[in-house]
Amino acid sequence: MCQLLGMNCNVPTDICFSFEGFCARGGKTDDHKDGWGIAFFEGKGCRMFLDAKSSVTSPIAALVKRYPIHSNHVIAHIRKATQGEITLENCHPFRRELWGRYWVFAHNGDLPGFNPLDLSFYQPVGTTDSEKAFCVILETLRKQFPLKKPSLEELYPVLEKITRTLANIGIFNYLFSDGDYFFAHCSTKLCYIVRQAPFAAAHLIDEDLVVDFSELTKPEDRVAVIATTPLTDNEVWTHLKPGELLAFRDGRVISVE
Repeated sequence: MCQLLGMNCNVPTDICFSFEGFCARGGKTDDHKDGWGIAFFEGKGCRMFLDAKSSVTSPIAALVKRYPIHSNHVIAHIRKATQGEITLENCHPFRRELWGRYWVFAHNGDLPGFNPLDLSFYQPVGTTDSEKAFCVILETLRKQFPLKKPSLEELYPVLEKITRTLANIGIFNYLFSDGDYFFAHCSTKLCYIVRQAPFAAAHLIDEDLVVDFSELTKPEDRVAVIATTPLTDNEVWTHLKPGELLAFRDGRVISVE
């Protein structure tokens, strides 16, 4: 199946180090060769790069690795197709507007036989179960909160309910954000690490690359990195429990229940 990468931080940060190792899984150290994508939130804007080529052969991925885009919210995905052809429209992340903001979604898993018939406002462009699930989530939120964006405390239980419904169909690991709220749901595999003072060096699993974050950060910086499996081999990653839906803000997990 696919692999997910997310970042949520309290100051705009580049994801070049994590993306370097993540990209290697798209055909070098793993077999997720069926396209890739990444979204960077910058204010209310959202900069996206997508390619149906594998991330290890994509010139666009090579550009992103060299281009230190600073963002507080990032969602990336490398694809191993289970449903839908290997085409650009089937590459994650997917993006739609709701309440005057861009929402971005990426999914790792498989929802066999999933074919929702009650979509009216949001329609899938491609043929993946993932994009259909994204449309269902947004359709549900739009019907529940038709006038304006709800508070995180209001939105969370509605999102949790529709997530449980979709997760009952199959495997449903996902990342979901509007550049303000950031959610991560674990169905089978998802983990995270929070980097904060005192910062130390980190070594990638998929590339022989080390970065000493103490040389690149300020004491008040805090960065949460979320991934399908750990990206480094000398740090302690926290594994989410199956069925767990976490909300991140300013580089840490927050309680909204």
